Amino acid sequence: MLKRFFVTGLTAIIPFVITIYVILGLFHFADEVLGKFINKFLYQYIGYKIPGLGIVIAILIIFFLGIIIHLSRMKLLKWIESVLFRIPLFNKIYLPVRRIVDFLFFPSQKNFKNTVLIEYPRRGIYSLGFITNYESFDFKEKGKRELCNVYIPSSPYILTGFTIIVEKKDLIFLEISVEGAIRLIVSGGLLSP
Repeated sequence: MLKRFFVTGLTAIIPFVITIYVILGLFHFADEVLGKFINKFLYQYIGYKIPGLGIVIAILIIFFLGIIIHLSRMKLLKWIESVLFRIPLFNKIYLPVRRIVDFLFFPSQKNFKNTVLIEYPRRGIYSLGFITNYESFDFKEKGKRELCNVYIPSSPYILTGFTIIVEKKDLIFLEISVEGAIRLIVSGGLLSP
């Protein structure tokens, strides 16, 4: 009984503590990096510092950067990326991070067409997947069959998984939204869509 109470309390507090730790860490980082120099100037000439000034500056920079990129119709961002992709180590880190950010913040651009069930990795075991494309390269012409690209994500980290090419007739189409299926996968099956 005591063990159950302890585990219940632990599972309640761990997400809370980690969330607070991450928020405070970001706050401290932004305040140290961006606010440090301005606060040094303010302290020297006015005699006091403004806590959280780095966060305010970071928000303003992000906001104005968003305006500039939006007004350039993404041309500025594409140009900056094309320049930075020429840096050997940068392109290996930036591209996966960019894809994760796009996946998390722009759900309309996920390009998952439908949620499906497929017998994978063997007959009798079903995996939840997403159709990413209905015509898989030139395989359709070679095999004269209707093939689909299906992404089968891993649980709970949906950004890793397998891409398989399957005949459309072998797919079971589900009446589950992509967002509902993602919640199901991320929760390990605990949150039903």
